[in-house]
Amino acid sequence: MELITTLSQIVIAASILIVWVFRFDNIVIEFNHFGLPDLLRSVVGAAKIAMATLLVAGIWYPALILVPAGVIAFLMLCALYAHFSVRNPMQKYLPAFSLLCLSLFLVAGQMNLL
Repeated sequence: MELITTLSQIVIAASILIVWVFRFDNIVIEFNHFGLPDLLRSVVGAAKIAMATLLVAGIWYPALILVPAGVIAFLMLCALYAHFSVRNPMQKYLPAFSLLCLSLFLVAGQMNLL
């Protein structure tokens, strides 16, 4: 179980890093498509990168996992709502849904629900 938890943390953190750093131009297009302001995009990006960093630190300090996993789960719910509100095709939902599932897995594990 510990290996699956660590892999989940790495997958979430790497996904956020790739999307919010190396593919930022796509984020700008999506937020504009959703009609969301640039300030919100910056706040969401900073929060996701900070939470992803804490998830990586949580590999060595497991007490750090619960809060960032919960925040990322919340942000993924918001992303799903945004995709739904503009009626995006289902394939646009999949990354956010996958990260939501992994984040909820980490939350459940930290709360000893597994």
